Parts: sequence; structure tokens; C-alpha cells
Amino acid sequence: MVKRLISKKLLALGLGVGLGILGNVLPAKASSIIKVDGSSTVYPITEGIAEEFQKMKKGAVKVTVGISGTGGGFKKFCRGETDIQNASRPILKREMEECRKAGIQYIELPIAYDGLAVVVNPKNNWATCMTVEQLKEVWKPESQGKKFNWSDLDPKWPKVEVKLCGPGTDSGTFDYFTEAVVGKAKSSRGDYLASEDDNVLVHFANKERGALCYFGLAYVEENKGKVKAVAIKNPQTGKCVMPSTESVMKGEYQPLSRPLFIYVSVKSLERPEVREFVDFYIKNVGKIARQVGYIPLPAKAYDLVKQRFDKRVVGTVFGGELQVGLTVEELLKREARQ
Repeated sequence: MVKRLISKKLLALGLGVGLGILGNVLPAKASSIIKVDGSSTVYPITEGIAEEFQKMKKGAVKVTVGISGTGGGFKKFCRGETDIQNASRPILKREMEECRKAGIQYIELPIAYDGLAVVVNPKNNWATCMTVEQLKEVWKPESQGKKFNWSDLDPKWPKVEVKLCGPGTDSGTFDYFTEAVVGKAKSSRGDYLASEDDNVLVHFANKERGALCYFGLAYVEENKGKVKAVAIKNPQTGKCVMPSTESVMKGEYQPLSRPLFIYVSVKSLERPEVREFVDFYIKNVGKIARQVGYIPLPAKAYDLVKQRFDKRVVGTVFGGELQVGLTVEELLKREARQ
């Protein structure tokens, strides 16, 4: 776990770590290097799988895993600079167009579930459940520059200033949260502490009594005692639901549950080591996802993912739009389009 956090911090600083080895000084031939970049959320899963794969290959293949955020990673992927893209939301229309212009075809593979947790300071003993409407009021772009007290959101809550933190604009977590809460991806106020490193956000929430932040559920589990998750009122059922592995898998934690993805370059699959790595990834991702704090897909969903890869189904089932609340099984039954 410590190794993961150290690697993550180095990557977030742009040092390009490849599983503890600097990518720009790897002595291996280019054909034996598999390049992955993208989402910081998906990073721990891919890093764990890459470590196991490299052990199996006894150093014959190197896998470098970077963190540029989902948006930053897609820029590299659609320029043909990487073989695999980690993504915490589906590819968007503008990214589809960039890939199309560059002749980059891809296979979209869901690999795990994650929940986005809304978190507060451990000393916050008032906000036990929040509504999407309350979150929207604070985070919508029209609230730029406006200061809120917690009492503005609920008169029963104290007059303590709300201090906001969350992922940066290149993050797929940012895209998904704004779509689910504000109603439009990337629609958000900008005057908050933003970072691609979730550990920075954890530190902020732990320090500020009035903190209101959001990031992946895995980092809440990893930092128990440092931050406190808030239940979210399900818009359909009206029930306050805490983020947890169980509530995400049952589909009860809405609208802040989401599938995670990798995108594989079809051209890169001409190389046998990339084909072998993706096969290894699909076979082992359920186990590794659980080990690093994420939520595996149902077994039948991984069977569908394997079929999609074996058949080389090119494109995305989302059509370039973020969609909230869909199950992976529903997504995998859709026709993909490039």
C-alpha cells in the first residue's frame, strides 16, 4: 500500500514511473514495453495487474503506468502514444473525433465498479446525509465566488463555512460527479482546492472542519479515521445510502456509482505481448480490484468482457455521452460504435 501511494505521488508529479522504474531510462527494446496512462482512479488496479504480469514474464516485458487523468490520458492515447488507456468515465465525443482523425481504433472494456464518496471532516457530526440538490447548490458554476455556511444547506446545521475540495478538470471523477450532481459533465465552479492526487484531498478534508470534498470510495476505505463519508439520498427511493462495496454492487448507491474502464488500441494488439497482457488483465482484474479496494464486476459480466475482447468489438457503447446509473451488463449488450 505504501509503495502504491509513493508511486502515485511520483506519477502525479509527472515523473512517469513504470512500476518503480523510470520510464525514460528503461533499457528494454521498444517492442517489449507496454505503455498505459490515464485515470488516477484506475491506476492502482492496472499497477497491481502489471506487477503480477511482469513477475510472470520474468522481466521480459515492461509495463509503464502513468497518471495524466482520464482526459489527459485520452489525449496521449488518441495520438497513438500509449497502448492502453485507464478511464474512470467513457470516451467523449471530442476524444472519439481525435482518435478517428489519427486513425486510432479501440476496444472499450469495463473492468470494475467504483463509488464516488462525498466526504467531510471527522469532527463534522451534523451532515450525516445529503441530497443531490444540496450538492448541486454548492458545486454548480453559478455558485462561483459564493461562500456557503453549512446552515445555508440545512438550517439545523451550524454556521460553519463550507470548504470545498475535489479532483481537477482532467479527472474522469470530476466529469462523472458533475454529470451526476450538476446535470452536465464539466459544469462546476472552479474556486475550490483541486488536485489529481486523492491523498492531497484526504489531507485537506482531515484538516478543515468545514470540508466538503469528493473522490473515489477506495480512498475513503484506505483513510478510515482521517475522513468521514456522508450518506447520499437516492433520488429514486428517497433512502439515505452510505457508499460501500455492498451498496454499489446492489445498485442502491445512486447516482454516484460508476463502472471503470480500460481502452485498448487495436493497432497495439498486433504485438503479442499486448494481447497477452490484456488477456491476463481480464482474467485477474476481479481479484486485483478487490485487493486494492475496488468492486469487481459480477462473474457473468467478465465473461461478456472477455467475449468483447476476443471478438475485437471496436468502439464505445456510450456514443460519446456520459450516462449515469446503468449496469455493466446493460452496457455490454449494446452495440458499440466508433
